[in-house]
Amino acid sequence: MFLRGNKAKVLTATLATTALTTSFILSAAPFPTASRILLAQAKNIMSDSENAGRSCDAPSPTANPGNDAADEDGRTYDSIYPGTSIERLNNVRQRVAELNATEGILDGPWEEVRRKLLWAGGLKDMPDAEPGRGYTGHSFNDFNHVDLCTMSSAVLDNTNDGRVQGIAIGNRLGRGIRFASLPEVGDGGSWTTCQLGAHKDPPQDVAHIQFQSRIAFKLVWAPANDYTTFVLVDDDGDLLAKGTPQDDGTMPPLRERALNYRCVTNSKYSKEADKIPSVE
Repeated sequence: MFLRGNKAKVLTATLATTALTTSFILSAAPFPTASRILLAQAKNIMSDSENAGRSCDAPSPTANPGNDAADEDGRTYDSIYPGTSIERLNNVRQRVAELNATEGILDGPWEEVRRKLLWAGGLKDMPDAEPGRGYTGHSFNDFNHVDLCTMSSAVLDNTNDGRVQGIAIGNRLGRGIRFASLPEVGDGGSWTTCQLGAHKDPPQDVAHIQFQSRIAFKLVWAPANDYTTFVLVDDDGDLLAKGTPQDDGTMPPLRERALNYRCVTNSKYSKEADKIPSVE
């Protein structure tokens, strides 16, 4: 059986961020083969996470006053992660708060919920665009592309110099970010960056290393009840919102949801997911 259409795009976009991409063309790769690639790519991350103990539970810097500084022109920036668009991050958080204030809005059919997450994150819903030209069909649709990063205009064209492990050298995302970002949300752009390395303290993922930016929120699937509930947490791992969407046939498979959680197990980003109770 072969992947076609949007499903192929999702997997292609996922693999395009790893060093394994060069050996495979997903439009022609059998699904089991592609799945094994993803699982193999996640093994090292899961192993690191399982051996990390609770080191990531230590308090981390926040995007609140205390880390803010002003440049020579009086503009506010994050002194620890200067690539953060503070304006955009705050506007995204406000949108998430609006969603959270509406009961049941994140409990509907998955594709509807995903579109709301894109809107909250300052991203367009572009499921038919080509990868690299604003395609967002992969956003929140696999274990990895779940970090809503709000980066400033100055860092949109930053590349991975090799410090983000498991991600292709280069990882040029700037053009796609410009295509997909909603300009009314603020300076810079938004993207669902890869969470590989997020379990470390401090995080060693694309947002924090390649873009030197905080995340506005991260989606983590909770292990209780077969990973049917997700939480949205901020850069410190604190809860912003949660939802239990209906599986409309487009929800990420159980395997992807489980990998999503395992990539951040025992870190600050898993603490809210761990609080979700099991329902008998």
